[in-house]
Amino acid sequence: MLQPERFLVRKNARRAQAALAVILAALLAPAQARPPARAASAPASAPASAPSAAPRPVEGGHYRNVDGAIVHVPAHTDTGTAPAGVSAQCRDGRYSFSAHRRGTCSHHCGVGRWL
Repeated sequence: MLQPERFLVRKNARRAQAALAVILAALLAPAQARPPARAASAPASAPASAPSAAPRPVEGGHYRNVDGAIVHVPAHTDTGTAPAGVSAQCRDGRYSFSAHRRGTCSHHCGVGRWL
């Protein structure tokens, strides 16, 4: 006779196998059945590493500072150089758009250098 504990283990194992089969089928599906990958944010005519392109922040997001102004969160750039309007570079490599020194890069290892 089958004990209840063993029945539950076998039932859960069958569910896990079924879930794994679904995941594998989705991963191994032909590429045509999958939605197309997101295109790069840069236009197709201009390469992303074009030297004439102005650096843009990679991470998105904004916050309201103490003056009530909307400020971009500290972010890396697509070219690795400082974009216009930055006040400091954080120690983790992000560029800060902070209008005040207090709290600048506080969640990004502190200020590496003021710009």
